[in-house]
Amino acid sequence: MRKRKAVTLFSGIFLSLLVLLAGCSGSGENTSGSGDGKTIEFMHLWPEGSSKQHHKIVSEIIEDFENENPGVKVDLEVLSNEQYKDKLKVLSTSNQLPDVGMTWAAGFLEPYVNGEKFATLDDLLEGDLKDSFVSGTAEAYAMNDNTYGLPLELNIATVFYNKAIFDQYGLEAPTTYDEFKNIITTLNENGVAPIALGNKDRWTGSLWYMYMADRIGGGDVLTSAIDRSGSFEDPALVTAAEEIQNLVDMDAFVRGFNGLSDEEAKSMFMGEQAAMYLMGSWDLPNYTTNEDVPQEFRDSIGYFSFPTVDGNGDLNSHVGGPGVGLFVAEDSDVKEEAKKFVSFFIQQWGEKAVTGAGVIPATKVDADSLDLPDMYIDVLNDLSEASNITLFADVQMSAGVAQVHLDLIQSLFGKGVTPDDFAKEHEDALSKE
Repeated sequence: MRKRKAVTLFSGIFLSLLVLLAGCSGSGENTSGSGDGKTIEFMHLWPEGSSKQHHKIVSEIIEDFENENPGVKVDLEVLSNEQYKDKLKVLSTSNQLPDVGMTWAAGFLEPYVNGEKFATLDDLLEGDLKDSFVSGTAEAYAMNDNTYGLPLELNIATVFYNKAIFDQYGLEAPTTYDEFKNIITTLNENGVAPIALGNKDRWTGSLWYMYMADRIGGGDVLTSAIDRSGSFEDPALVTAAEEIQNLVDMDAFVRGFNGLSDEEAKSMFMGEQAAMYLMGSWDLPNYTTNEDVPQEFRDSIGYFSFPTVDGNGDLNSHVGGPGVGLFVAEDSDVKEEAKKFVSFFIQQWGEKAVTGAGVIPATKVDADSLDLPDMYIDVLNDLSEASNITLFADVQMSAGVAQVHLDLIQSLFGKGVTPDDFAKEHEDALSKE
């Protein structure tokens, strides 16, 4: 059995976050730079079209870095989330990783570390970036007592909803599953699609399943199944799968959801073609600070925690954790400059991410003097009050099991697998490791 680091993140982490904050993924895109000196190849997953503010901040940081480091250029390649993941695998196989790129923690990181593809970054943590990170975030990128990635974000997933649509039909944000199902029924009776879901990407459906499992079986049931202290055939995990298919039978999700990408689903929610959208807090800018989104729409959006199910579950238990982080390629020809760029990026990212993109960074930021949107502060408060945060399942799992999980998620939502077989196939995949 493979030894895996525990990845359920508890509220203690976020108590420290509250103190430290002083109270408070389309089409590819390429740009390139050239110079007579050294060049750092950098690949990220925030295209200008779908992540304008993130993209802008990254471009500003690159420009500042190049100005402070004459003779060093940063060649940039930008891909959407799924394109990025696919290309990273291909480049890794051919030993052509960019000098600096983005990665996720835990299981996603594992094959790259085992394959000696990523350089250790402990020297940065002990040097320029010492005491820079919120407790528990950089640790999620550690394996075998070394750190191979440095996180940029800290997120939880919430259900965003259109308050104007809810008001039109006399609905209120639910706290129980019965109330939630009543909302779905009412919206369907009035010809409004209840939930925008782009399950072609599959991790989006995983968020729904994870929350259902959390509410029915508790905050540790899924993590226990993955780290092998429990079983994926736990009755709560089977019941969670049954409830997902019950939601499908209720027409809870937009038509054709299994063939839609997340970007397409997000467009439907932002186009007011669906009333609800479960997504990570990295999407907060679209509902707070993104001036490309009409103010009237931003004002109409609220969010609620996933409801309790049949009296079970804790509204303060969330799915989330550290988001993407930066890595340096082990075989980089400019490793020294690449690490210097990563250090510079992390130091510049924190406050810029808060003020420019409404992103909750993984680094400590003194937010006392910052003017933050109300929804942003509400999410910070949710983080501070969290009783549990369960890291995204496909990130917890090894790459092989994550692929099984994601394929089964799409089959589950498409009713191509029974809940019992869904659980058994997970258990079989996990037990083989």
